[in-house]
Amino acid sequence: MMIEPPIDGLAAKTNGNKYVLAILASKRAKEIETTRRAELATADKKAISIALDEIYEGKIEPSDIED
Repeated sequence: MMIEPPIDGLAAKTNGNKYVLAILASKRAKEIETTRRAELATADKKAISIALDEIYEGKIEPSDIED
């Protein structure tokens, strides 16, 4: 079960649209996996957790990810 970051806070970053949140998190996680492969091997967090943290902190917004 995901506790941090809270889903309501994440959804607020995408104007309440959980579909956009899912797509944004998925695309960002794929980017992280391709660019930080060596770092992820020793990290405590998975790419999706890092992506959700970045979204929650405002580092990534829906307009930041290309189609």
